[in-house]
Amino acid sequence: MTKRILIAGAAQEVSTFNPVFSRYEDFNIAVGEEVIENKIGKNSEIAGMVDVLKSDSDIEIVSSYLAGATSAGPLDQESWERIASEFLEALKPFAGEIAGAVFAMHGSMSAENELDPEGYLLEESRKILGDNIPIVYTQDIHGVTTAKMLKHADGVAVYHTYPHVDFADTGARAAKQLLRQLNEGAKPVTVRVTIPALVRGEQLITDGGLFGNQVSYLKELHDDPRILNAGFQIGNPFTDVPELCSQVIVVTDNDEEFGKEVALKAANEFWDNRLEMHADLVPLEASVAKAAKLKGPVMFTDAADAPSSGASGDSNAIVAEMIRQDYPHTVLVPIVDASAVVRAVEKGIGGRITAKLGGNLDRRFTPIEVKATVISASDGTFPLEKWASTEHAGPTVVLEAGNITFVVFSRPINLVDRAPFYENGLDPKKFHSIIVKSPFCEPEFFDDWCEVNLNVDAPGSTSADLPSLGHTICARPMFPLDEDVKFTPEPQVYKRK
Repeated sequence: MTKRILIAGAAQEVSTFNPVFSRYEDFNIAVGEEVIENKIGKNSEIAGMVDVLKSDSDIEIVSSYLAGATSAGPLDQESWERIASEFLEALKPFAGEIAGAVFAMHGSMSAENELDPEGYLLEESRKILGDNIPIVYTQDIHGVTTAKMLKHADGVAVYHTYPHVDFADTGARAAKQLLRQLNEGAKPVTVRVTIPALVRGEQLITDGGLFGNQVSYLKELHDDPRILNAGFQIGNPFTDVPELCSQVIVVTDNDEEFGKEVALKAANEFWDNRLEMHADLVPLEASVAKAAKLKGPVMFTDAADAPSSGASGDSNAIVAEMIRQDYPHTVLVPIVDASAVVRAVEKGIGGRITAKLGGNLDRRFTPIEVKATVISASDGTFPLEKWASTEHAGPTVVLEAGNITFVVFSRPINLVDRAPFYENGLDPKKFHSIIVKSPFCEPEFFDDWCEVNLNVDAPGSTSADLPSLGHTICARPMFPLDEDVKFTPEPQVYKRK
């Protein structure tokens, strides 16, 4: 007998400390068959789900709604209510018509008056689809799984990589759990252990960092038939919500004690390593002075203004310091400034403009005045090098101001690779210094050919100096926001009816 499986999703990562709200218009919306058509053949959660489900001849795949946006500030209330309404309305035609559902989610959404959007969507989905069908969802390793999510779902598949490369694999694991429930009668029992710790830094890179030990342990357990899913979330320290933390989540086939054993082992080892999981930041002034003496290329990591983590993308802190120190080398700088783009487009290619760049969104930055030549213009639409997404930066221009070349976007986008430069006719390797607004990129993008990567202690809404951000909502005490934080592991168990 044919079983219909529904695919849907809603995902965004936000920084509470970004003063600019996200809007409905920032989201890419797909409805009906578009949900799948737009993701097939790409390294995406939905593609992974489809590949697994279509391998079962008794499965018919249907899809309803998908909303996704680049990381940014929290979603304004009107936009959140519209997305939630559209998501849930799109489910209603499938009530009583499906055998199960898989949802592509993130875990670090947040709205103006809803601090657990995914939990809300899962709770309301249950009311529509019923209590008897399995629902499994996916999460980013930087997601914040909540009690409400686990109460209303049968399981969760979490990314096993950072930087993220296993999108399709994560979707596949979610679908595999669903099929085990439908075809083998698996009875999911979810155990989680929350850890009062927020972490950043190179040790979180799963291919070689200390955190990779816990992730590898959980990943290898997927060969054990007792395991339906297992993952470790380090949360997104910039999404200040009540259940923000690091946590282990283990979904077993009706084996609560094994789930507790696995979760406690991973959690305790992570806690023991927490002091090593921090970012080694170079003071701003010192980083510029050091780079000025180097042959190059030099990579300046500005993780404090990383749009992929939820920042506004309009920090000019590093380039302002370069100007102050009369930096002698060529520099490539990505920055968001819609007003400067408008003026450059009006002048046209080859035109000269005086623009005040930066600080138009996040007022902690003071605009810097530059006199520049307009080198090129584009519509700002392009695919990333490895991620299965198309970026929409809006009208984009390249401005050349002496030794500094700015790529100026109208809106924030993921700056996780070189695509924003290549698509605007620029090769990063031809510059002495490149400002990279991402905490970590695949090594081949920059690290493999740069002389040094300077992780700069710059201001911003995604700063790795976590105590400087000003958390007011998450549970306290919390490492490293507070001193002498104690960890007493207490496994929490969730069982569906």
